[in-house]
Amino acid sequence: MSEEVPIINCAYSSESALYMAYMPFLTNGGLFVRTLQSYPIGSKVVLLVNLPNEAEAYRVNAKVAWVTPRGSQGSKPPGLGFQFIDPDSRNFANKIETHLAGMLKSSQMTDTM
Repeated sequence: MSEEVPIINCAYSSESALYMAYMPFLTNGGLFVRTLQSYPIGSKVVLLVNLPNEAEAYRVNAKVAWVTPRGSQGSKPPGLGFQFIDPDSRNFANKIETHLAGMLKSSQMTDTM
């Protein structure tokens, strides 16, 4: 019997919130999700992602790339960094980058780096 993959809902109501979470430096892209939940590095999950001004959620297969624990250095919020793992997930990353046009080269701090 196969193990059930957790489903994690992520909703980004603005481009600014999406910018804070997006991780373009990961292969295929990824998202940081503020949460107190914890999964081991490498755990597979399904992300249901709502992008700004879009009614439909995107279903994205991902894996835990890192964990930021509560009380971490630099006052970063606790949460999980997810790397997109589907062969076609670069298409989803491109969609995010379209939403973030002009913001990706910003020096503004994010939740990830």
